[in-house]
Amino acid sequence: MNSLHHKTALITGSARGLGKAIAERYAALGANIVINYSRDISSADEVVSNIKAMGANVIAIRADVSKVADIERLFKEAKAAFGKIDIVVANAGIEMVETPVTAFTEEQFDRLFAINTKGAYFTMQQAAKTVEDNGRIIYIASSTTAFPVAGMAVYGGSKITPRYLVDVLSKEIGHRGVTVNSIIPFAVDHSGIFAEEGSYPELRKSLIDSCPMKRLAEVEDVANIAEFFASGLSSFVNGQHLLVNGGATQ
Repeated sequence: MNSLHHKTALITGSARGLGKAIAERYAALGANIVINYSRDISSADEVVSNIKAMGANVIAIRADVSKVADIERLFKEAKAAFGKIDIVVANAGIEMVETPVTAFTEEQFDRLFAINTKGAYFTMQQAAKTVEDNGRIIYIASSTTAFPVAGMAVYGGSKITPRYLVDVLSKEIGHRGVTVNSIIPFAVDHSGIFAEEGSYPELRKSLIDSCPMKRLAEVEDVANIAEFFASGLSSFVNGQHLLVNGGATQ
């Protein structure tokens, strides 16, 4: 079993969904956890309670990743609490689907790029400045960056740009033993736009039909890969983008 004892992990957007699953997985492996949320304090408190019940150390910090000052404060407070940061997961993001190119607005574009692109860029920048030698930086991308989907131009576009930063950053700080990789999940059930039962039925069906395994991903599927990238097993895996999509073609 992998161990993250004596490690500190900061996961953005970890009050719900994928971020929550990754935070709880790392806590189960013994890491100190920094939960990040922007608005939903009740969900953040629930994750904190879950992690405390595991016997792990945890704090929750409110910060809006679309604001660079908030990101800088997030890292400063996290390091002050635990003395160091070993693992950073740039997970915070929002989705927008079923919106044709001819229909999206400037406001929608600016909001998605502020959170998904700017937020990820400056989170990884702070991670590069702060993370310990032999640390881990992980970006949570989207399978729309590998397989374009109608109606997801803005969402997919906002998620693909940080993948380039992963490539560049892996070359710039690899000499420190720090690995920088991305996880590219398929649509995830019980998370994001599919958090509610029965949401987006036509899109759900088309995605499942495209997958040989005939299901969407689950949060644990992604947490499994996040565990691998955070552990010593991936110490020589750097600048990689791992699809977690069951062989889907969409």
